[in-house]
Amino acid sequence: MSGPAAQTRARPPALLLLPAVLVAACTLVPLVYLVERALERGWAFVVDELFQPRTAALIFRSLMLVGVVTAACVVLGVGLAVLVTRTDLRGRRVLAVASALPLAMPSYLLAYLWVSAFPQIAGFWGSALVLTLVSYPLVLLTTTAALARVDPAQEEVARSLGLGGWAVLFRVTLRQSRAAIAAGALLVALYVLSDFGAVAAMRFEAFTWVIYGAYRSGFNPSRAAVLSLVLMVFAIALVVAEHRARGLASASRIGGGTPRPAPLNRLGQWRWAALAVPAAVLAAAVVVPGVELAGWLLTAGPRWDFGEWVAALGSTVWLSVVAAAAATAAALPLGVLAARHRDRATRALEGASYVAHGLPAIVIAISMVSLGVLLLRPIYQREPLLILAYTVLFVPMAIGSIRAAVESAPIRLEEVARSLGRSPLRAFGGVTARVALPGIAAGAALVLLTCMKELPVTLLLHPTGTDTLATRLWGYSSVSDYAAAAPYAAALLLFATAPTAILSVWSTNTVAVHSD
Repeated sequence: MSGPAAQTRARPPALLLLPAVLVAACTLVPLVYLVERALERGWAFVVDELFQPRTAALIFRSLMLVGVVTAACVVLGVGLAVLVTRTDLRGRRVLAVASALPLAMPSYLLAYLWVSAFPQIAGFWGSALVLTLVSYPLVLLTTTAALARVDPAQEEVARSLGLGGWAVLFRVTLRQSRAAIAAGALLVALYVLSDFGAVAAMRFEAFTWVIYGAYRSGFNPSRAAVLSLVLMVFAIALVVAEHRARGLASASRIGGGTPRPAPLNRLGQWRWAALAVPAAVLAAAVVVPGVELAGWLLTAGPRWDFGEWVAALGSTVWLSVVAAAAATAAALPLGVLAARHRDRATRALEGASYVAHGLPAIVIAISMVSLGVLLLRPIYQREPLLILAYTVLFVPMAIGSIRAAVESAPIRLEEVARSLGRSPLRAFGGVTARVALPGIAAGAALVLLTCMKELPVTLLLHPTGTDTLATRLWGYSSVSDYAAAAPYAAALLLFATAPTAILSVWSTNTVAVHSD
């Protein structure tokens, strides 16, 4: 028996399973530290802390933030993806590139810029605004890539059966893309759970701010560990919900051969109205912060230390590139398993990899400090330990993109290659890997960008005497020295925007192949 169903029931090959188990085990290392720290004062303390009114209020505030931001990101990300892939909107390719640029903005920098311009925005809604603006591209990019591969023949069949344009969009097109949408939504939810910079700058007491304060003060590390375990439970719940949302469905096509271009829906008189939402989003994510940052730069003047700036830039670039390569390589076996061999074991391994991403980055950093002191002394306070922490923290980003990309690759093409005498490895590399390459590149680019912006792990694990753009920016911004922070903020945006633009152009060109 052939086809996806048969493929998902096949026994996972050891060549993929063993590395996937190793990666999943590495991502669970922080839990050892959490459990040990949470239980050092006994079970009675854990139970008492969980049932405190302040804990219930903290849970409510954090989940409200996650729900609002995730819903907003799905609406914005999917809506913009449909605009740039399924309509005749003028300038849609430029819009596709511009809409992905907020991904390059660190949440803490965007929050500081908004608070600097509008101090009254601080709080829940300010945090929700900032996190939505920096997170919706996660849904946009995965959905755009998925929509480009949906077989238009299925849409034509649905129209021939009497379904209207909106019915076809929601019941056929987006249904085929739900794996990518769910993967993007999961990444957004986990990012909001673990974000520290935005809520700290907005003075909103979410889980991460309380946990960070407890760890930094050293006053109550056991409470911080208990709250971190609560975050872990929520992360597991999100992973289970994501699996149920996408089910066992994957993108499929009718017939063989290369995919045909998808027909574009004509907007007609609604063309200019359709630009209102993207224009408002880009104004909030790019224009307002850009104007405020320009004001910072104008006050920087001669205070710019060029040598210090170049050193921070070099450290940022090379650490991020190495970490992106390591995370992508680590995610590849697990991403392929999740797409081609769905069973309880692979679902458990994939879920385990997402758990660490739902924890505060400060928890990952402290657990890695303990690991370095106890077991990895030769690399403690050196670059390999920092790169390992990046990999543990960000490997889910690559897994989600790899899984969605491999699922969208027709399994029958790989089966044909095997029938012609190619080994399974050569068939995968020559057929499936080539089709999935844009999705794999998207995952690598996401990791690269996030490493450039990452703050808590870098603050605690960067080698002595080595600073990145993020640590310099945070150091100056935390004492409100925005003039000194301005050159680092501008550099971080400039060099993070370049891979974002490349990623978006690649995605747009992929769409163009299928729509022109």
